[in-house]
Amino acid sequence: MLFDGHADLQAGFGLQLPYSLRTTAEGGVEVDAGELARLAAQCLSAIHGQMREAGRQASAVACCTFWHSFLGVDEDGLPTTPIIHLFDTRSGRQVRRLAETLDPVAVHARTGCVLHTSYWPAKLLWLAENDPRAVGRTRQWRSFGEFFFERLFGRALTSTSMVSASGIWNSNIGDYDDPTLAALPIERKQLARPAELDEPARGLRGDYQRQWPEFASIPWFPAIGDGAANNIGSGCTTPRRFSLMVGTSGAMRAVVESAHIEPLPGLWCYRVDRRRWVVGGALSNGGEVFAWMNRTLSLPSSEETERALGEEAPGSHGLTVVPLFAGERSTGWRPEARAAIAGMSLHTRSIDILRAALESVALRFREIYEIMAVRMGAPDQLIASGGGLLHSPAWTQMMADALGRTVVTCLEPEATARGSALLAIERLGAISNIDDLPARTGRVFEPNPTHRKTYEALLERQRALYRKLFEDQGACRG
Repeated sequence: MLFDGHADLQAGFGLQLPYSLRTTAEGGVEVDAGELARLAAQCLSAIHGQMREAGRQASAVACCTFWHSFLGVDEDGLPTTPIIHLFDTRSGRQVRRLAETLDPVAVHARTGCVLHTSYWPAKLLWLAENDPRAVGRTRQWRSFGEFFFERLFGRALTSTSMVSASGIWNSNIGDYDDPTLAALPIERKQLARPAELDEPARGLRGDYQRQWPEFASIPWFPAIGDGAANNIGSGCTTPRRFSLMVGTSGAMRAVVESAHIEPLPGLWCYRVDRRRWVVGGALSNGGEVFAWMNRTLSLPSSEETERALGEEAPGSHGLTVVPLFAGERSTGWRPEARAAIAGMSLHTRSIDILRAALESVALRFREIYEIMAVRMGAPDQLIASGGGLLHSPAWTQMMADALGRTVVTCLEPEATARGSALLAIERLGAISNIDDLPARTGRVFEPNPTHRKTYEALLERQRALYRKLFEDQGACRG
């Protein structure tokens, strides 16, 4: 995508290509690193040609990529493993073993990450036990952004933002967490060097320089985490504006500028950059719950479904849903947890199941919101972004009702990419602060006060079912 100096998306430029996740019955979720790099290069070739034809020149390249995911590379920079995606839950047993070796509360306090299958530590142990030959051939462990930069520049550069969400980095001291590293089959020399974090790259390697001469000498800023970028791009740059993002997954986050920070119980704390933190919680089950219902149930057309959702009264279905189709991250951090739907009868309709499931996701956000609001103060605004939510006004209204807060929609069509661009514009010195270019907002959803007690009752029912299903599982908590 192309953004101008005001962080406005430029129509008619860019290319979007799909990529696929490879899943296994055991909970594996992987991506082919070489294929993803090929698709990224194809997109860059397309926009380079479009810009040359239009006489437009770029000042810099900014990028973001998924947090937590990583791969191994050998002496030649070739993958020894696929990208192990953050949704991969095969390392549940390794989480429990780490909790016996390390103090989970102390790890959370130091790294801002919980001992969980989302992060590097458990996945590294799983790889060592299940693919020792690949681990033995691995020279370096990389995020995808590092892997791609090494192909383009011969240097595997990354950012403070990316390492802060790995589970092996102590953000308050700005270095790797020695107690965590000691419990893992890795060495410091296999990781990004702290002194090089956030350093932009220049000078593409030969083949890429010939393909993209207009991009060859401008700065390329290392990838930042997609969640941090989404907050910045949607205008949630202070603790007074919480971001409510629902794409395939979901997250509620706030950005804080501080020299030091203590992680909140049940939530995580990463970095946007060296000045800013991003605090919040994430759900593996956001828009994918809606997508699963669409794939599985006999739902009417999207227009009819949206109308029916808006007409149904909250809780009128009589169902209780725990929407953990892909395991749990915030706030209980139980990767082995799975979804449950209780209360169905012969009278239950597909729209009832859908409505109950969407309400249940809103209630999961309520759990995150309560922790953040108590510790950080209630925000002035909740800014909604992400196609999973914004394509359904009925669901956005459920969010406002369940949270008991006004929800304002973000009109930026690509908030996450915009956030990457905005941080680059600030680093280039074109603006003094990212707040100089606020995000555009749109429709306002006010909570319906007559629905407050209903949602409180639904929340208690969800909590009770959750306790029955999982309270004796002994999962690791942060």
